[in-house]
This record gives sequence, C-alpha cells and structure tokens, in this order.
Amino acid sequence: MQPTTTTLRAATAALLLAGAAGAPAWADGHGIALYGEPEMEPGFAHLPHVNPDAPKGGAFSDGQVGSFDSLNPHIQKGRVPWQLRFLAYETLMHRSYGEPFTNYALLAESVEVSEDETQVTYTLDADARFSDGTPVTPQDVIWSFNILGQEGAHGRYRGAFNRVTALEQVGERGVRFTIDSPDRELLMILGMRPVMKAAQWEGREEAFFESGLDEVPITSAPYVITDVDAGRFVELSRNEGYWGADLPVRVGTNNVDTIRMEFFGDATAHFEAFKAGELSTFRETNAAKWNRDYDFPAVQSGDVVLSEIPHQRPTGMTGLVMNTRRAPFDDWRVRQAMIEAYNFEYMNAVLNDGALPRITSYFANSPLGMQDGPAEGRVAELLAPYADDLLPGTLEGYALPETNGEVANRGGLRRATALLEEAGYVIGDDGALRGPDGAVVTFEIMLPQGSSEVASIVDIYTEALKRLGIEPTVTSIDSAQFKERTTAFDFDMTWNVWGVSLSPGNEQLAYWGSEAAGQEGSRNWMGATDPAIDGMVEAMLSADTQEDYVAAVRALDRVLTAGRYVIPTSHNPISYLAHADELQYPETLPIYGDWIGFQPDVWWMTE
Repeated sequence: MQPTTTTLRAATAALLLAGAAGAPAWADGHGIALYGEPEMEPGFAHLPHVNPDAPKGGAFSDGQVGSFDSLNPHIQKGRVPWQLRFLAYETLMHRSYGEPFTNYALLAESVEVSEDETQVTYTLDADARFSDGTPVTPQDVIWSFNILGQEGAHGRYRGAFNRVTALEQVGERGVRFTIDSPDRELLMILGMRPVMKAAQWEGREEAFFESGLDEVPITSAPYVITDVDAGRFVELSRNEGYWGADLPVRVGTNNVDTIRMEFFGDATAHFEAFKAGELSTFRETNAAKWNRDYDFPAVQSGDVVLSEIPHQRPTGMTGLVMNTRRAPFDDWRVRQAMIEAYNFEYMNAVLNDGALPRITSYFANSPLGMQDGPAEGRVAELLAPYADDLLPGTLEGYALPETNGEVANRGGLRRATALLEEAGYVIGDDGALRGPDGAVVTFEIMLPQGSSEVASIVDIYTEALKRLGIEPTVTSIDSAQFKERTTAFDFDMTWNVWGVSLSPGNEQLAYWGSEAAGQEGSRNWMGATDPAIDGMVEAMLSADTQEDYVAAVRALDRVLTAGRYVIPTSHNPISYLAHADELQYPETLPIYGDWIGFQPDVWWMTE
C-alpha cells in the first residue's frame, strides 16, 4: 500500500520573515507573537490546522520502550511518560504550531505587555477550572511558578525563575511577572508554564518532589488520569466537564475519549504489539524499515494506513555527543577525528537505504540554519568580537566530511589519524592509540536499552574506531541508570536528541550555555563553555528586529557546529506514521508537522 502524504499549510520562510522591518507590536490581548502580530484575529473560531467538526469518542493507544515510576513530569526524580507534561497540564497560553512562535489565550483570557518589555500581565479566564471543578486562581499560578523554581524541579524550568524579579497578583484574576531586562521570548515562555493546583500539595511540598505513582495529579487539562499499572500503562480519559472545550484554541482538539500509553521492554515487542492490533499508531524513524517492514496483513487489508507527514522545523541535533569535561574530548582536534571516522554515507546505505539526508547543523532545514561559506553581513559582525578564540571553520565555513560510501573510509581515517597526531595521540607498536601521557586511549560509549537502530550505528562505528587503534567499551543500560548518569554528566560518549524550534530562545542557554555546563540535569551534555555561544544567545534574545534575530541564530548555529560536540546522524523532513484506518487527521497540517500538539491532539476516531 502506498503511503499518503499531506501538504503543509504554509511556507516557513514566509512566516518567519513576516514583520521583519522594525519592531512591531507583538501582543494583542487574545494572543502574543514573538515578531509581527498573531496570525489569528480576535474572535477567531478555531486554529487553521484542526477539523472543527471532528467527532468525539473512541480510544487511542500508543506505545513506547521503557518504563515509568512517577506521574509527575515536573521534577528531576523518576521516570515519567513524557506525554503527561502536555496531556494533563494546561498553561496560561496555548502555543499554535501553525506559526513560528505565537501563543493564544487558554487559562488566561488576555495578555498585556508593558512598553519597556519587562512586564507581562496575564488575566485568568473567570471560567477556568481544574479537573475537580475548582477554579484556577492567581494563587495557583504563583505557587506553580515558585515550586518549579526550586531544587528538585526539572532543570527546564529553573533558568527563567532566576530572571523574574517580581511576581504578584493584580486585581481579582490577574498575575504580573516582572523580569530583570527586556526579553520578548521570556515573557512569552512565562505563559507556557504548567499550572498546578496548589491545594493538592499544601503543606507537603517535599512530597511534591518525591511524588511517584501513589498520588494522581489533579489536572488542569482536558484529560484526567483514570488508570495506572506501574511500569506497564497509564490511561487518561477525556473530562466531559472540561471548562474550555469551546475556546478557539480547543475547538477540534482533544477528540478521543481515552488515551492509553503502553510500555514495552524492547523495540521488537513494541512493533509486534502494533502489528497485532494492540496499538492505534506506530511512529517509524527508519526509512529502510518503512520501505521494507510495512507490508504485513493489516496494511494489505487497509486496516492500517501508512501516512507521511512533512514538516518545516529545524533538524535539531541527533547523534553521538562527546563529553568535553573529559579527555580526550576536551580537544577539538580529537572531536573532529571522531567525526572523520564516522562513515555516514555507508551507515545511511546500510540502515536507511541511503534515503535520509544528514544533519548538517543544529538549525538546518530551516531559514535559521547557517549558510554555506564564510560568515557575511550581520552574522560576521556578531562573531567578530570573539574571532580570536573561535574554532577553525566558524568564520570561514564548516562542513561535515563526506565519504564515497565504501566501508573502508580510507580518506576519513587518514584525516582522523593526522588530527590525532597533531593533538599528541599516536598509534604504538602494539596497534593501540596512546595519548600524550603514553596511556592507551579508550572510552565508554553509553547507550540506553531498547534502540536497535542506535546499537547498529554504534556497532559499525566501533569497527572504524578500531582502525584508529581505539577499542571503546559499549555499555547498554536501562532507562533509570541512563537518566541518572546523564543527569550527572557521568559518561564519555552517548546518544542524544536535541529538538529545536522555529523560535529558539532562553532554552538555548539550558542546552549549551556556559552556566548550564555545571548544572546537573541540564541539556548541556557536551559541557560547552564557550563565551561566543553565550554571546549569540544574548544577541538573539535582545534582537529588536527579525533580521537581527535570524542573524544571531545563524551565528549561534556556526559556533555550535564548528564546536564539533556531536557526531551528527540523519534526519527526516517527513514523519512516518502507521495507524489504524479509523484514526484520522486534518488535511491541513501545521508547519511543525508531526510534533507536540499533533497526535493525538487534533486526530479523531471514525466508527
């Protein structure tokens, strides 16, 4: 059966460049946009990428490899079904994934920004309710923000906490945030914080940080948790009394009655469960498998549909990250040697039939990505103060090595050997690579259990490393150990995925800012401590025009890519979704495609 492909609703470049001249008004009561004005005018009926007539009902079941031991997605401790962060908790504003960065009213009925862009006031909707029917109050918003700024909360929240200088109730239903300096993106992010019911944890804040499976959260979203089997599944049911069903941002969404998240010990069991009809959907990430393994009986009969969902979001970064806190990866020449030894073209042919393009930079596949060749114009101006300390390739242009696709990769290994020798690493008489101190070079590649594709990539890669005189130790550990060790940056090389958006902002400091390098639990796994990175993020956050903003992101992309922190793998500008034929989605897609807020949010079940 041929996959079906749906067309995106708009071009990313056109949306990104809207309002590029000057610094236009960017908050308009019902919504708030990073640049320009919200696409949807006050009083709009629904978002463009939903079916407002979608029927309600049915059960949606999804699977993932691993386990869980907590229902609290906002704390550092424990393993949580990742979807709970979005399915069980509402925010003041709702992000539209049909626009680069625009939020519309949700728990808040309106938003107002001060002229100096250091204050934002959100006024709660008088009808806003928690799942137990009690009203959402300014005290709940304030408590939620404060609890998420404490030690023990997930690291994704704490950066913004340090920037807020005042948080106060205004009138009966208003909440005002004051920040230390103008920052458009931060003011918008504050409207995207989860709002929790303070009374559920009153006098028991320590219990909040230790919460596991015993206490089911009172939700602020359209779904409530109705059934849990530890480590096996979590089930949520649509709240028939949900207060906001008729809000413009909720029309045509949250259509299924039941959402069930199933957990499996490995990828094979996960796929077999889908083939057997135990799951509604399966997201394939391997192009070769998509072309080879999806001709089973349910597909042939039409009971399972193969859909290809295009997107225009940046690639982000996926691959083997090197921990620069440890030798030998503290030397950029060694990191480049590791990249030279990675034979992408051969791996892509073996694993993906050569069908997928490689990730070439952190913001590739979008107008935010760095451009080929030397830095020019505003990008060069932003990088100029750091020129003396920038790594080779940052200013003049950096590109990943390409091979002829043969397994030997002689050219890449020769270049790798030369770089290692330049850094003081030579192959001894015993065939082992030795460092400047004469010790044999070895390191651990730590992997999470469950991904056969990543294991295959590493198997091929380690054979190449042996030709350089390196015999790494490959360790596969369960999800709990993997989280514990990566939280503490206790690894040499490991696999990671950084997803980035069309509106990068303050989260970039948590991803690769210098301060985050020393904060356990941050996303700065590589340990980057480059003033140029911090400077480009600051330039991005303080940009007054769209032109300056794009230039700052492109400059950041150059510094990150030339930093050689990650050995990039492939990306796919199309998502592969196999799903039950009764599971439907709108013909019009958001520019983010298959992303947060797409499945099951805007999908529905037919009889």
